[in-house]
Amino acid sequence: MKTFAEQNFPGRLIAVEGLDGSGKSTQIYLLKRWLELQGLKVFFSEWNSSAVVKNATSKGKKRELLTATTFSLIHATDFADRYERQFVPLLRAGYVVLCDRYIFTAFARDTVRGCRPEWVRGIYNFAALPDITFFFKADLEVSLLRILDNRPQLKYHEAGMDLNLSTDPYESFRIFQGRILEQYLAMSTEFDFLVIDANQQIEAQQTLVRRLVSARLDLSKFTARGTGAAQ
Repeated sequence: MKTFAEQNFPGRLIAVEGLDGSGKSTQIYLLKRWLELQGLKVFFSEWNSSAVVKNATSKGKKRELLTATTFSLIHATDFADRYERQFVPLLRAGYVVLCDRYIFTAFARDTVRGCRPEWVRGIYNFAALPDITFFFKADLEVSLLRILDNRPQLKYHEAGMDLNLSTDPYESFRIFQGRILEQYLAMSTEFDFLVIDANQQIEAQQTLVRRLVSARLDLSKFTARGTGAAQ
């Protein structure tokens, strides 16, 4: 698999990955605002947001009808729709595309839910790799506390309750997310993740993220007046 840069796309794709509650969404939002303030052409997309399948996914979750395979295929459909309709055209137009989760989410979650790793990867073999992938590594307890700071209880699938790991949603979360963390760590070297200590303060993480992005991309190439070419 090649990155978008290796496939000679004018734009660049930056993805963030991490456990639920790791703070990755906050970090990519802050990165988005920073890039926009510099006049860059930026597009943001998040996991499971395609209008084509979003309603079906929501209904399936509420009724607890989704098997591991169905879950995987629905998310793959969502990703493929956004990839073809949004990512590819915008990257050809020289945009910086920011993704809150990419194919690695499927590689980790679907495998933990029982799908064969090679089958999951095969579904996404059409996708190029991100040019930069940040992995926000947070302790399980930190992630759990951050989630509960924002809402009173864990979501059913977020806690992995569909896997019957434990009748206690908090213990189920620890087991489920712990297994996902193991998958991410195994992928970190294979896919050259930039690992960020997500236990740090938000500002410290964002400073590092901006520094790493600036070091790897010539940001002047992605302004509205830029040529669209990049290093």
